[in-house]
Amino acid sequence: MSSVAGPLVRHVVRATGCLGAGLLLAGCGLISTTPPTPTAAPFPGIASAITERGIQVTRIVSGDPGCPNQDLAKTAVAFDAAGLDQPAPVHVYIYIFRNRATYERLRSTVDDCARAYVTDPETYESVETSPYVVSGQGPWGEQFKANLRAAIDEAAGSGD
Repeated sequence: MSSVAGPLVRHVVRATGCLGAGLLLAGCGLISTTPPTPTAAPFPGIASAITERGIQVTRIVSGDPGCPNQDLAKTAVAFDAAGLDQPAPVHVYIYIFRNRATYERLRSTVDDCARAYVTDPETYESVETSPYVVSGQGPWGEQFKANLRAAIDEAAGSGD
């Protein structure tokens, strides 16, 4: 009796294993059909997108908002940027907000903060795409500004 039960048990175990593997593979196919929602990049991803567009990023200082606002300090990175039609480096601040809601709530504080580092309000420059604001003293070259905007647009993902 045991000599017959052994092969039967092995066939049942093998069939169950094959059925389980088939269900697992079918389930994986269902999961991968929906592309993930793009999320906003942290600063290294932003800097990479900027650099890929011909703008050099140097003298990076994390936590420097350009003003005494400690809430903005948590989101800020200061850096120098030059390239394209902006041959002289400009000191730029990027504010990286957690999500669109935080961006919308704190966006106006960036302009208030800029009053501390902008020496000529007529040439103040900024580009923004939720959840980022990039600002600094201008004037900025048109290609420089357009490529900076394109870089943060790419890095922003869905903006959340």
